[in-house]
Amino acid sequence: MLFKKNILILFIAFYAVHSFAQKDSTDVKVNDVKILGNIKTSQGVYDPLAPSKAAFYSAIFPGMGQIYNKKYWKAPIVWGALAIPVYYYQINNNDYKRYRTAYKLRKAGLQDEFTLEDGSVLVSTETLETAQEQLKENRDFSLLSGIIIYVLQIVEASVNAHLLQFNTDDNLSIKPAFIPDPIQFEAPTVGLQIKFTF
Repeated sequence: MLFKKNILILFIAFYAVHSFAQKDSTDVKVNDVKILGNIKTSQGVYDPLAPSKAAFYSAIFPGMGQIYNKKYWKAPIVWGALAIPVYYYQINNNDYKRYRTAYKLRKAGLQDEFTLEDGSVLVSTETLETAQEQLKENRDFSLLSGIIIYVLQIVEASVNAHLLQFNTDDNLSIKPAFIPDPIQFEAPTVGLQIKFTF
């Protein structure tokens, strides 16, 4: 019974605090605000959908997000970076199929491309097995590399689209400078000065 009374008292207290709370004085209706004159902005228009568009274009066609961001020089880099794993994937896959076919033929007792007509063997069966394993590993690594580069170019296009909308004026940068101290000219001091210009 005591527990129920305590809960009832707490409920009433929370309700009372909420009902007698002050209203926010900054609560202004849009109809009450009047703007006199023209508002001028020095920066471009912020487009919140630009990063998602750049990522979408890069996902559809690699390098297209970089072109959308007007970083045209990055598109050939993306294409070249994606062409390398595709090239090595094809080479490793073709060689893997060659050695796999030769291994299957040899196990079936037939002549393969690594067996001469007189019956001598250029490549042993153990070497065929090892070559298959190594070529399959290289092929899978090329595929993984291609996927990672594909995802990275999507992320790069999205991040670049985000950063293009920020102010990157030279006044916001840190510039090192030597400022001599006129009082202690003989004994130079080292310091750091941060200057904000708006």
